[in-house]
Amino acid sequence: MKQRAIRGPAMTFRGDPFLLAAGEALHYWPDALIRIEDGRIASVEDAEQGLESLPADVPLTHYPDALICPGFIDAHVHYPQMQMIGAFGAELLEWLERYTFVAEQDFADAEHARDVAGRFLRELLRAGTTTAAVYCTVHPQSVDALFEESERFNTRMIAGKVLMDRNAPAELTDTAETGYAQSKALIEKWHGRGRQLYCITPRFAPSSTEAQLEAAGRLWREHPGTYVQTHLCENQGEVEWVRELFPDRSSYLDVYDHAGLTGPRAIFGHAVHMDETDFDCCHRTGSALAHCPTSNLFLGSGLFRMLDAKKVERPVRVGLGTDIGAGTSFSQLRSLGEAYKVAKLGGHALTPEQGFYLATRGGAEALRLDDKIGSIAPGYEADLVVLDLKATPLLDFRLSYARDLAETLFVLMTLGDDRAIRTTYIAGEPVYERDRVESFVYPA
Repeated sequence: MKQRAIRGPAMTFRGDPFLLAAGEALHYWPDALIRIEDGRIASVEDAEQGLESLPADVPLTHYPDALICPGFIDAHVHYPQMQMIGAFGAELLEWLERYTFVAEQDFADAEHARDVAGRFLRELLRAGTTTAAVYCTVHPQSVDALFEESERFNTRMIAGKVLMDRNAPAELTDTAETGYAQSKALIEKWHGRGRQLYCITPRFAPSSTEAQLEAAGRLWREHPGTYVQTHLCENQGEVEWVRELFPDRSSYLDVYDHAGLTGPRAIFGHAVHMDETDFDCCHRTGSALAHCPTSNLFLGSGLFRMLDAKKVERPVRVGLGTDIGAGTSFSQLRSLGEAYKVAKLGGHALTPEQGFYLATRGGAEALRLDDKIGSIAPGYEADLVVLDLKATPLLDFRLSYARDLAETLFVLMTLGDDRAIRTTYIAGEPVYERDRVESFVYPA
């Protein structure tokens, strides 16, 4: 049995702070001892008590000026777009044509895909992200590259081949039949292999015919436990285009619902321009939304209505997405800072407890993995992140005046970034350590 223990201030969520008082939803240990056995959390308790029963031969790492929390979860990200972050000055549809479709053609080259996948996984880990729902490209080898690298790090990743059979360059299109067949083969190869999970991935309704969407829905029904991810109501021009392409459907979301693509483990990115009927459909079907604040601000797409999504009488599961490369940072701390600003522009404040919930347990609930990840509790996979409260001189100075945990969390989500990530643990192994000579290591 492989054992280790880590000690330091720690926090986790035991409920949803959008629906419960912060004190009921959040649990904090001023000094915790977390014991890990074979990649899972064996126990978590006050350090004074835990140290009494800790065997002398169990390695112990102490993080006194830190905050240990569940690893961050990214509910919506495109790894092939890593090479085009910061592409200037276009709205969604023009941006896709000018930058995205050009970049994604490079992934016909398997070696290029492997290179970018390696860089992508390391940037996630540098940012403290331990699980992500990832869009690959239309090329099956792009999926292989991502999962192969994830398997080396033993990260829990959700990913899939993009499906597009229209309104895209010929080099990036498949057909309803080939998309189905290639996705089926990838499911059989990767879904449930170690910690890897497959996601059926039509890019968005305008790039798939009804036949392809229906094939995707059939594939999902045939493979219980797999995921579906796509885009929804990101941009007003996109919404109008969907209305023209699918005149018989009552809304953008109804296109997916009609094709059998709503339900538990369906994740819809953006969801900016939604109405009450759409939110109700997500609640009724158990579908999840991925809020992508840095991307929506960068492309000028609009403001996600968090409080409408999390309405007490019909709450929708919501995770936080970076949406690289329209998104501008891998850091979920940066995403939270922008999510706060989006909420303020919409007329309310996102509390720090609500923010950190979205990045941890909320993301796990959105991905239907809240029995495995997103919390610090016995039996959970030991995916953890250690936040350095003295990571920068400004952070150190500002936090010296923090009056309580809520203020500490708010400062982290407004001033923090990847520099605040001291260590990222994957299944109990410190695969990233900021201050180690070799920052990234594959687990032994």
